[in-house]
Amino acid sequence: MDKLHLDKHISQQFDSELEDLKSQVLEMGGMVEQQIIDAVESLESADSKLAEKVMRIEDEIDLREVALDEACMTVLACRQPAASDLRMVLTVTKMTRDLERMGDEAQKIAKMAISLTQDGAAPGGYEEVRHMGTQVQNMVHSVLDAFARFDVEKALNVAKADKQVDREYKSAMREIVTYMMEDPRSIGRVMNILWALRSLERIGDHTRNLAEHIIFLVKGLDVRHVTVSEIERKIQKSQ
Repeated sequence: MDKLHLDKHISQQFDSELEDLKSQVLEMGGMVEQQIIDAVESLESADSKLAEKVMRIEDEIDLREVALDEACMTVLACRQPAASDLRMVLTVTKMTRDLERMGDEAQKIAKMAISLTQDGAAPGGYEEVRHMGTQVQNMVHSVLDAFARFDVEKALNVAKADKQVDREYKSAMREIVTYMMEDPRSIGRVMNILWALRSLERIGDHTRNLAEHIIFLVKGLDVRHVTVSEIERKIQKSQ
């Protein structure tokens, strides 16, 4: 299993700064992970208070993104990192951007939950939300663990899992259309479920981005915009 071992520097402060960046990303990731869990639960259980909590936390996630960007700029300006250290800083900036967008999508799910508590439950789609929600939550948890361990194999598995989420989304869309055709009066409520599923699919996409950032960090490989099979081949060639 490939691991990244950041160089030890004469300046212990530099080592501490890099480790702090990693810790802050993991803290932000943990907040986003919980936000996604709560957003899905708020929709399933029609819990408007929990949905409101999800929306409030989004402000804290935005602040963390800004703080991490500033910390990365300071490291770049003062330390002029190279090689794996530079990749670490660049990866942090990319990961925080994706994490913030994942938080935005969780907030959208919470808004759909509030709409459903006000307008009444949709006639279906909740099982699909629950199933996709579980898949996405597992992806997020795994990708954060992959970052904590600098684990390329685990990151690759997360990228593979995104394909299954995409398939589940397409299948769920067919079910949603069926509900709307059977009861046109429920279209407004069913659309809330549809947008929640769309947000979950987007969270899966952003989680795959996180996995790709980790592969770049550890292996120095740019694997954006290529298939999972091509990513796997690139990793094998780099062994």
